[in-house]
Amino acid sequence: MPTEPRTAARRVRLRPRGPLAAVPTAVVAAVTLVVAFAVAQLSDVRALGGALLVAGVVWCVWRSVQGAGWPRTVAVVVVGAVCFVGAHLLSAVIGPWPAVLVSALVLGAIAWVLADTRA
Repeated sequence: MPTEPRTAARRVRLRPRGPLAAVPTAVVAAVTLVVAFAVAQLSDVRALGGALLVAGVVWCVWRSVQGAGWPRTVAVVVVGAVCFVGAHLLSAVIGPWPAVLVSALVLGAIAWVLADTRA
């Protein structure tokens, strides 16, 4: 039985394809927060907005872990969760839409630094 030399295992990296392939993770993260809120508001079904938010988080994790690694990706998810809660708290002060837009801006900026820029 012929033996082949042992080589280091190669990691297969799946690259994003389709219309979002060139869009930075930060943009998708920020837009997901706004669109999920809009869907929840317009449909009056909070679970629908929540499902869209979860789908956006899953896509952003899949996308950013390939380039940024797990520590930075987890940091972006934590920041996203803080922005989500912050939008709810801030909405009592400045209103729901301004709160979501401010939170999305903060999430987008931090996601850009952590997930989309190369250290």
